[in-house]
Amino acid sequence: MPKTGCVYVPTLSLRNFEIGLDQGLWGWRSSALDRADSRQAVQSLKPGDLLILGYKGPNSRVAAGGWSDATLRRVVVAEISRPYFTDTAPVWPDEDYPERIGINILEDEQNVHGTALGADAMEALRLSANKQGVAVLQSGTAAVAQFADTLPPIPDDEPGDGILDHTGAESAIAQVLVRREQAKLRKALLRGASEKRCALCGRLLPVRLIRAAHIKRRSAASQSERRMLANVMAACLIGCDELFEHGYVYVTEDGAIAVNKSSSATPDLAAVAGSLEGRPVADFGTHRAPFYAWHRDNIAT
Repeated sequence: MPKTGCVYVPTLSLRNFEIGLDQGLWGWRSSALDRADSRQAVQSLKPGDLLILGYKGPNSRVAAGGWSDATLRRVVVAEISRPYFTDTAPVWPDEDYPERIGINILEDEQNVHGTALGADAMEALRLSANKQGVAVLQSGTAAVAQFADTLPPIPDDEPGDGILDHTGAESAIAQVLVRREQAKLRKALLRGASEKRCALCGRLLPVRLIRAAHIKRRSAASQSERRMLANVMAACLIGCDELFEHGYVYVTEDGAIAVNKSSSATPDLAAVAGSLEGRPVADFGTHRAPFYAWHRDNIAT
């Protein structure tokens, strides 16, 4: 059964919090994990397990259950992407925090009331606050499921839009939250339009046939890159999205479509990809160029 780790982030650690989220890493001082079974708890977290990071709550020196009606300034839900490892490579400016896990951010919300997570999760976060931010474990994912149910719906004319490329085990909760993130990007990209041109082939299509596709894959992008519109393009479901996703076509430094001659393709596939060769890419510019360069260097090789 998957599990959920609850970690409290103190007020003074905001800068480290932001750095860890952007880098997809969380770490602890060894001294913090030396107590009780704290290290064992972190070591038990596996890919596909979930992590709740709560930031800036009230005084934690209260009786058990004292946070059930509290509000946290910020709550981040992440999926474990890499299990426990040790590393002293510089990430944070003040300390090494050498005992680490990799995380994939699923949701980031402000001013979360305790009822959104439930009394048990809030108590786990309170305990974490009293134990230098160690992970306090809960069996299952009920707290995150409850949290997801409280989030406002985002209108989207194509539920399930986007490719889920998280590296952990299949998780229905993770898929719901990733799709919610993708729906936000899609809404921002389409701006209420009923039709949109594909950035690659240029065809004007109903928006149900357009995907808000990450240029630099979500699994490789930092937290900030995942949410940047510069890293999203309108790609049609008639074929351009898959051609780009699998590297059969790519975008040159000048913003034109090129065909990957080295990729294995049937004659029919080569003909379809070849029909796009030389076309200028819509909305190409300096803001998108680094993401197209990443795709060119890492996917279309």
